[in-house]
Amino acid sequence: MTATASPPRQAHEACATGIGWRHPHYAGLLEQRPALDFIEVHSENFFAPGGAARAVLRAGRERYPVSLHGVGLSLGSATGIDAWHLDQLAALVHEIEPVRVSDHASFARGTLPNAEAVHASDLLPSPFTRDALDAMCANVQRVQDRLNRPLAVENLSAYVRWQAADMDEPAFLNALARRTGCQLLVDVNNVYVNALNDHLSDPLDGCRRWLDAIAPAAVAELHLAGHAHCGDIVIDDHGSRVCGEVWALYRHALRRFGAVPTLIEWDTDVPDLSVLLDEAATARLHAQAELACEALLA
Repeated sequence: MTATASPPRQAHEACATGIGWRHPHYAGLLEQRPALDFIEVHSENFFAPGGAARAVLRAGRERYPVSLHGVGLSLGSATGIDAWHLDQLAALVHEIEPVRVSDHASFARGTLPNAEAVHASDLLPSPFTRDALDAMCANVQRVQDRLNRPLAVENLSAYVRWQAADMDEPAFLNALARRTGCQLLVDVNNVYVNALNDHLSDPLDGCRRWLDAIAPAAVAELHLAGHAHCGDIVIDDHGSRVCGEVWALYRHALRRFGAVPTLIEWDTDVPDLSVLLDEAATARLHAQAELACEALLA
């Protein structure tokens, strides 16, 4: 099976907005039922069948569409997909019936010389080579065949670079989507963090060019988050409000991709639920303003 990428969104459509649903807000969200278009959870937190976690997710699913966002498939691994991990994800997808399933264009698994499998505790970047693309395509295809749906693959905030490269990151992601029919999850903050860490003379211009190089028809979701300046490196820590530069890039992304569902991520120093809802409202206002401009120009 080859999944079919979603068609581009039209400018007149409403832009769906959601938040990452984390443990401190489980009860508050269910009690308050704020006006959100969807919620997103980390898939691996709900792999255990039954129990309190799965019950909470089912309760959330009764109130909102759910997007499952993973961190452990290791799509770029040359050793392939871990069968147990894929089994758990497939069972969760079958029960929850999410609106989207996503993971990262990265690897975390490898094999030692003695054939022992090891798993890193971080999302490591794949080289943008033809061999790495072949490996990721095979892994993405295996996941999609098992889930019987397209997978959305997210661009990474990377803190190291491979010297070997046959293409740049947008070309790599476009080729992945074209060959497998997968979707793309564009994390706007990750694009900006990478531009800062690459010390581009004009980070915003570099980010705009990156976004312009991505095929619009493949983009299924946008992520927005905060980051931290830590000395000579910028970390994508998801621990603060979205900065002004990323909001500006979000407007550019909307012009490029249309009304794509947008998520606010906040994973460290998690604030009150009201702060996330305020960020989601800001995203909605940016989207409404941008789409209104598109309508005037149409």
